[in-house]
Amino acid sequence: MFSGSIPALATPMRDGDFDESAYRRFISWQIDNGTNALVPCGTTGESATLDNDEHHKVIAVCAEEAAGRVPVIAGAGSNDTQTALWHIKEAQAAGADALLLVAPYYNRPSQAGLLAHFSYLAERADLPIVLYNVPGRTVTDILPETVIELHRRFPDKIVALKDASGDLTRVVTQRMGAPDLCQLSGDDPLVLAGYALGQVGCISVTANVAPKLCADFHAAAAAGDYATARELNERLYPLHRAMFADASPAPAKYALNKLFDWFSDEVRLPIVPCSDAAKAQVDAAMEIAGIA
Repeated sequence: MFSGSIPALATPMRDGDFDESAYRRFISWQIDNGTNALVPCGTTGESATLDNDEHHKVIAVCAEEAAGRVPVIAGAGSNDTQTALWHIKEAQAAGADALLLVAPYYNRPSQAGLLAHFSYLAERADLPIVLYNVPGRTVTDILPETVIELHRRFPDKIVALKDASGDLTRVVTQRMGAPDLCQLSGDDPLVLAGYALGQVGCISVTANVAPKLCADFHAAAAAGDYATARELNERLYPLHRAMFADASPAPAKYALNKLFDWFSDEVRLPIVPCSDAAKAQVDAAMEIAGIA
């Protein structure tokens, strides 16, 4: 469930609404191209601008369309513990296989607050949990000692970490303190180095656009075939950079619209469509990757 290429799925919109038909086609295309698991309602899925009904529907549609072909790791976090619990219950009822729980944002809890928040949710969840640490977005940073303690308290429940801190030294610290914790990258450009240190996959933005290349890259890295992994990484690297040439997920949606006319590049405010400069960077990166 927690390894390889795992896209944080973009959520297609059309005329302001969730485009369910496009999402179903997108999910099947992802699975057909070797994606190992799916994350609905992550950051790239614009979870911050989905209302609660939409949030729960997106997870339900993803689970239904995946139909057991690959695991579904549902974004269910919140900066309000009770809202996170509501998302958890809805994701479980919808048929998700696991939960992705982001660090509470904006209200900036202490490490003691993080321990209390995630412990409360772990005690009440029925599915395995992937912690999601992305301090560049949340300000709150789940420090390695907190990750280790949460895994120690709930070894069968808090089983994985998506780390988008950008600090690869944490992989070693967390391996030494919690050898059984599954560690995933949240930063596409750092994945190859992460494998050498003990990460086993990535919850990815780039895999939205290049699922087969990403799946092949992860398979090579997992097998220790670093010559192939380096070659694929260098094809993907400009695309990793281009996915953040403008506010995400606008570049990913622009690229998907280039690939498929049924996937709109529409985003929700306060995100706006790609600038011309960002589009040019995406165009060039897709050519280098061989997916233009």
